[in-house]
Amino acid sequence: MLRNYLKEFLVKRKVKNSLLTERTLACSDVVETVGLLIDEDYFLEKNKLIEEIISKGILKENIKVLVYKNRATRKEGKEYSVCTPNNLNWKAEINNKAVADFVNTDFDLLINYYDVEKAVLLVITHQSKAHFKVGFSSIDKRLNDLTVTINADNHQVFIHEMFRYLKILNKI
Repeated sequence: MLRNYLKEFLVKRKVKNSLLTERTLACSDVVETVGLLIDEDYFLEKNKLIEEIISKGILKENIKVLVYKNRATRKEGKEYSVCTPNNLNWKAEINNKAVADFVNTDFDLLINYYDVEKAVLLVITHQSKAHFKVGFSSIDKRLNDLTVTINADNHQVFIHEMFRYLKILNKI
């Protein structure tokens, strides 16, 4: 227990320190591919969230989903890639191929659908090759290019506001 807490603390500190020195510039491409990073410990309606994104004009085959779970079980379906705290080592390096592939994919848009800072989620967001990142305002502002101030339970309003601002920014 203490070991996990210490690992979480050290990795978060490493990510936040690297945010002080690094700055990425958002590019002005039109959104076609979307990466979706969901914390399933707090939000279980991932299919409704995906349907909401599809209703805004994004093709289902252009959406790639990575689900964070505190503990993975063997009975899970293989519908989405899953990451756990065990996929991260003490040096803030990802040691899972599926998670590393997600991080290295050049998404036009990365939606960080989590509102509680967890080390593995922060590392995935920070290391992602996505051109434009959107998340909640409760997470460190330096990780995302656009933040939405809303509760994570209200996915319809989050998607509506996100697409409203993407339209203003000429991203859709």
